[in-house]
Amino acid sequence: QVQLVESGGDLVQPGGSLRLSCAASGIIFSQYDMGWYRQNPGKQRELVALVTISTTTIYSNSVTGRFTISRDNAKNTIYLQMNSLKPEDTAVYYCLARRGQDYWGQGTQVTVSS
Repeated sequence: QVQLVESGGDLVQPGGSLRLSCAASGIIFSQYDMGWYRQNPGKQRELVALVTISTTTIYSNSVTGRFTISRDNAKNTIYLQMNSLKPEDTAVYYCLARRGQDYWGQGTQVTVSS
């Protein structure tokens, strides 16, 4: 079965950094576009960043220049390096694997607060 397991979420102060990880199993990882979405209560899940099978990346305007998505096919893992964190970045962050069909992780909480 497909499993996507996120980790790395934490409470950090504004301006701080975190690195999220998503370890995938049950898929041929290199054949999937991978991404990070985030969601707060009462809001739709929104794209944060995507990295394709060819390592093309795309970012939401709100995180461009601060966040970096990467993938390590040897480890079946994607990462989201988050720098200069803002309170507005507070959300549950979800890992996505996409190849026509979508698979989602359970999410990891990121809270940015002083």
